[in-house]
Amino acid sequence: MAADTLTAPPETSRARGLPGLEMLGFNRAQSIAFLLLLAFLVAGPFFLYPVFLMKLLCFALFACAFNLLIGYVGLLSFGHAMFFGMGGYLTAHAAKVWGFSPELAILTGGATGAALGLLSGWLAIRRQGIYFAMITLALAQMVYFLCLQMRFTGGEDGIQSVPRGRLFGLFDLSADMSMYWLVAAVFLIGFLLINRVIHSPFGQVLTAIRENEPRAVSLGYKAENYKLLAFVLSATLAGVAGGTKALVFGIATLTDVYWAMSGEVVLMTLLGGLGTVFGPAVGAAVIVTMQNYLAEFGAWVTIIQGAIFVVCVIAFRAGIVGEIARWLKVRL
Repeated sequence: MAADTLTAPPETSRARGLPGLEMLGFNRAQSIAFLLLLAFLVAGPFFLYPVFLMKLLCFALFACAFNLLIGYVGLLSFGHAMFFGMGGYLTAHAAKVWGFSPELAILTGGATGAALGLLSGWLAIRRQGIYFAMITLALAQMVYFLCLQMRFTGGEDGIQSVPRGRLFGLFDLSADMSMYWLVAAVFLIGFLLINRVIHSPFGQVLTAIRENEPRAVSLGYKAENYKLLAFVLSATLAGVAGGTKALVFGIATLTDVYWAMSGEVVLMTLLGGLGTVFGPAVGAAVIVTMQNYLAEFGAWVTIIQGAIFVVCVIAFRAGIVGEIARWLKVRL
């Protein structure tokens, strides 16, 4: 199957993409879904609270980055919170202490995720399956305790009063509506980058490795190099998502680097649809919406999330978007 994945011509559904969007790798159904996403991004802040939408988009990018690793490479990481959280810490530190502009601060968060991803990925990809997952979890816990002890992170207090600054030195981001458009742009760039990677020859090799790694290796592909590059790319985008969130809320805390955050992004991805383009974003929207509007129930929110997850695993094993795609007989 891996060989077929590597040598198969482009699918006919991609050729039927809407004009101007097929070059991005979208088929017709995905093109329509993308236009709906664009409409939501443009109209959303006029009907919903901008801060809520910004939080949703940050977690949606985080989930999409995680899906690139598990959905298209088959690597389950239980430590993605370290990239998300450390990206937030370094972005906050760069903006508050070093005086970086917001775009440079977010890039600092991405660079932090890339550096951590390179180090942890180099160690973790030497193992597969549950061993890979446990290594990433152990590394994430090490990072968590470092964040708890290091002076620049502020310990349990975190880094507070992080300024949003002025984009390119020109646009003041102190207003929520102004900040929203930056967050929307960051999410859209990250989303399109992931989609382009998925539909590139590199992405096809990743899929082949996921389906049958020994056969991909026999064809001459160095699987470890491909997996490491995918791991670093996923970690980089997770760092960007964490950094953007830190600027939105003006704070970076231990919550974002705690192991529970790694479990949360797994839930978002599986709920939305593993290995689908739009699934992780939908899953993130569902979870963030529940957390926001069911907050008055306190700890019961976690129980409700668990119940929904159980129902999803039993009745909707392909996730929300995956099941919709199966019913419509399209790829989403």
